[in-house]
Amino acid sequence: MDANGEELAPAVRSILSAARDRTGGEERVSVEARSVPAAFAAAEADGRVPVIAEVKPTSPTTDGRRDDDPVDLARAMVDGGAAALSVLTEPEHFGGSPASLERIRAAVDVPVLRKDFILTEAQLDVVESDVVLLIARFVDDLPALVAAARERGFQPLVEVHTRAELDRATSAGADLIGINNRDLARLEVDLDTFESLAPSVPDDVTLIAESGIASVADVRRMREAGADALLIGSAIMDGDVTANVRRLTSA
Repeated sequence: MDANGEELAPAVRSILSAARDRTGGEERVSVEARSVPAAFAAAEADGRVPVIAEVKPTSPTTDGRRDDDPVDLARAMVDGGAAALSVLTEPEHFGGSPASLERIRAAVDVPVLRKDFILTEAQLDVVESDVVLLIARFVDDLPALVAAARERGFQPLVEVHTRAELDRATSAGADLIGINNRDLARLEVDLDTFESLAPSVPDDVTLIAESGIASVADVRRMREAGADALLIGSAIMDGDVTANVRRLTSA
């Protein structure tokens, strides 16, 4: 069960079990982060919808695996107009690695999000990135982990799915919040999740819509509901990533 007392999907239980066993790095990380709000503003000024494109070789909710060089995929996404990138570093269930993130960040000039199931402060010290994902549902002491991330120079993106999690994120001082349309207890997606929570997000927060965004219509729907940016994975990874990003950022 999670912190909310809900039974988790077997895939999520497996991911969390693996995450609890992973250690941190040997040295404390210090990052000079590329600004996410600045990257979003630059995309807007260029007439593009701010999109965080996700380099995701595979996942428990997709079929198959994509074995392209992650750096080639990342560059293709930036060529298509991605304002930032999300890179999976979870190895066992998503095919990611810290080494891939390190290579990608060296190859592009946009902010890079480390997407993983980070549960402890030590797990922050694995690889440099501009942003780190902290999932409110799974973090015991969210204010402490947000503070630890900032002390290292990271921009913490706090992910929420419920009003209670949103309240925890704002109480922890999060100024970059992602509303995940996917319920991690059941792995079901509902875009209504973003629409129901977005009005409660403080105006000074940069708000990102996550999961289930597959079409231009979905992009427009999330933007109209208040999304400053969108995190999109499967809809970009399926096919020509440059063309997919260009299509979705033109919405």
